[in-house]
Amino acid sequence: MSTEKVDFNDRMLSLGLARVSEAAAIASADLVGRGDEKAADQAAVNAMREQLNKLDIAGVVVIGEGERDEAPMLYIGEEVGTGNGPGVDIALDPLEGTTLTAKDMPNALTVIAMGPRGSMLHAPDTYMEKLAIGPGYAADTVTLDMTAAERVNALAAAKGCAARDITVCILERPRHQEMIADVRATGASIRLITDGDVAGVMHCADPETTGIDMYMGTGGAPEGVLAAAALKCMGGQIYGRLLFRNDDERGRAAKAGITDLDRIYTRDEMVTQDVIFAATGVTGGSLLPGIKREVGHITTETLLMRSKTGSIRRMIYRNPRG
Repeated sequence: MSTEKVDFNDRMLSLGLARVSEAAAIASADLVGRGDEKAADQAAVNAMREQLNKLDIAGVVVIGEGERDEAPMLYIGEEVGTGNGPGVDIALDPLEGTTLTAKDMPNALTVIAMGPRGSMLHAPDTYMEKLAIGPGYAADTVTLDMTAAERVNALAAAKGCAARDITVCILERPRHQEMIADVRATGASIRLITDGDVAGVMHCADPETTGIDMYMGTGGAPEGVLAAAALKCMGGQIYGRLLFRNDDERGRAAKAGITDLDRIYTRDEMVTQDVIFAATGVTGGSLLPGIKREVGHITTETLLMRSKTGSIRRMIYRNPRG
């Protein structure tokens, strides 16, 4: 058996990752639509941490709930697992879309990615300018240096369609007003989302199902790395450029070992080696159905993906409950 297979590409490890994602979703199930974001997030965090600590890995959280002094659990740098196994990097969002969950709005997910130690960009907790498209296009078909309108027209040309046939996903924020106006001026349509930009980026990888061709806008840098891990498995391109608003954020970058503050990262620079990725639906959406609560049991659906094989597995888990 090769060292590579022993170290990381173990099928049982990927199934274990699915259990971690499922556990976080199940823990948040009773808080869907209850209006309490913090309680939903904490329930997911606790469950994810408990399951991670059952895995035979020497894991380090590189994308987590924040710095150690800000997050009691699953903070950046926290060690998880039994310690008896391969050294791995872990990127996670125990509940991507806490507001979506609290309000029972679409596309809340539990998300986790795992790769060999040193395989993921240790993105600081700052903003990142992001641009993503699906698979099948030449490199640099769209770039961050283009205007929003130029991106739409370039993608339409590459797809062989008119700009009006392109749909762009953008996070609905005041900072994106000019971008939204520029995109609409081309004739393209926009799907605005209120939260959950990991899911937003993932939508680009399956445009026939989701109707989304491109994602653009500014959001959390940690979520950018998670999205890159998803596209590493699903196919597609993502570009990210870190944005810094003050010296504190620049200090966070320095602490993470980032020296070139203007660098544009590609997907394979944010995630440099093969990874496994799991996401479980909490509220229903374009990618995954939400949790189903019925008398006596609860049902979840999870996407489990491996970049090495390009495999995408959908797993339905029906779990008895008291």
